[in-house]
Amino acid sequence: MAKAVKLSNGREFSSQKAATVHFRAILHAYADGDEIIDAAHHSDLVALLERYDDAITDTPSKIGTGIVRFERRLNVGAGFATPGFWVERADGSWTDFSFPTAISAKPKPQSQEFADACRGVVASDLRAAKLRHFKSHGDEQGRVPCDITGQLITIDEAHLDHAHWPFGTLIAMFREARGWHEVIPTGTLTAPQNQQTTTTFADPAIASAFKAFHHRTATLRVISAKANLSMASQQRRPKIKLPVKLEP
Repeated sequence: MAKAVKLSNGREFSSQKAATVHFRAILHAYADGDEIIDAAHHSDLVALLERYDDAITDTPSKIGTGIVRFERRLNVGAGFATPGFWVERADGSWTDFSFPTAISAKPKPQSQEFADACRGVVASDLRAAKLRHFKSHGDEQGRVPCDITGQLITIDEAHLDHAHWPFGTLIAMFREARGWHEVIPTGTLTAPQNQQTTTTFADPAIASAFKAFHHRTATLRVISAKANLSMASQQRRPKIKLPVKLEP
């Protein structure tokens, strides 16, 4: 049975999915940089942030000195750009918060935080490798063949696929090699703080080690993002026709 989500302002949802649909609709009702001006929207976000602070007690309070207003902003990091809610507090400080985390009332698992840090380490290298691949192998219209179907695709239609091993497996292998399969040592990841939209490694040496491991181990290819991700996941060790190369 789905678990209901009840907020302090009296708003109630039959499930976390229903709450997610509601708050995503609020997010998409505004453009980046807009203040959340609808009174009902503001009330729902205040109650949601109270739920966040009640549940996530091992990080600094998001409400802090009190809520002044909310904005929609574009969260930009290594390899991503997604809209999200930000809150201005009574002392003039701003911070972001994850509405899915607030709805679930559970902190993000440490393994997911570790994976986020790994993705951030290699994101710029992956983008550069994809651009070089299309520049080197593109036809007169800038298209390259999908490595699964052979269909010509543009860079916007393409997904850079970790063919062997999947990225999640690479992370598990890296952790295993360092003896971190069960527990990630305290202090490995950056502590949550205001305006930190993604987790990173606290020690640059660990970031460098994962980057080197990824470069040695990853086998990359370009496939159609629209049609072939499910097909790719079913291939255990595919034969790569035109591998994408990472620079050392």
